[in-house]
Amino acid sequence: MKIAYDPIYAHPLPEGHRFPMLKYELIPEQLLHEGTVSSSDLFSPRPCTDEIILLTHDQDYLARLKEQRLSDREQRKIGFPQSPELTLRELIITQGTIDCCYHAMRHGVSLNVAGGTHHAYRDRGEGFCLLNDMATASNYLLSQNLKERILIIDLDVHQGNGTAKIFEGVGEVFTFSMHGAHNYPFHKDRSDLDIPLPDGIMDKEYLDLLSVNLRKILRYFKPDFAFYLSGVDILSTDKFGKLKVTTEGCRERDEIVFGMLSEISVPCVVAMGGGYSPDIRHIVDAHCNTYRTARKIYG
Repeated sequence: MKIAYDPIYAHPLPEGHRFPMLKYELIPEQLLHEGTVSSSDLFSPRPCTDEIILLTHDQDYLARLKEQRLSDREQRKIGFPQSPELTLRELIITQGTIDCCYHAMRHGVSLNVAGGTHHAYRDRGEGFCLLNDMATASNYLLSQNLKERILIIDLDVHQGNGTAKIFEGVGEVFTFSMHGAHNYPFHKDRSDLDIPLPDGIMDKEYLDLLSVNLRKILRYFKPDFAFYLSGVDILSTDKFGKLKVTTEGCRERDEIVFGMLSEISVPCVVAMGGGYSPDIRHIVDAHCNTYRTARKIYG
């Protein structure tokens, strides 16, 4: 089981932004400590090339991003102040998701410690997302004729608006999002299938909805590759999520996704997505459960 990780994932940001980044350092440390992974399972990606980024993103946007020419308004929409280090981080994350595709095709699953930047559009960033890693990796697979039918399973509490818009009308990619109905983004672009969830939804209803809808998608769409955004901001402890899913429910969610995909031999690349519980241990443990579950199912 190969895992993309680079120390720049935990790159320090100005005060007020550092806490969400801490998990990127703690997740691999915990997994190594408990023996779920070994150091040989980790790899450090290079930055993604412009040629590959431009399969998804506009040339002008990429140039302004790399040359630090984003406007104040654009930076406010993203939520981070621009910096060369932040741009480099996004380029490395994106390449990490692409590299994971090759490992998943060999081993069934591969995971990126970061990624899931689903709020990034072709021409702009939003919601802490500058470049859309899963959209870029999907377009890369299609452009190289490596895969023909790609499913993006987005189970972050926030709808993947950028991903939905990028693949609007693209028959080769099916976008599936289960998200908080009353949560960010407040304007939601339409995925191929959106399941808006009521505030306070608990484990059984959440897991039943996932099981029924994912199985229908797999039967109807018949993907030959899948991306899975495994955000843990669905937890009841999350500051912003508004849902009531337990840590065990979150683990069962991962088991459902991996179980269904492995059952039909569809390779899966996973990115972590969001998680904003006040106690960092809740975030790290729930994310680590995704790796533990992947190890259990795929070996």
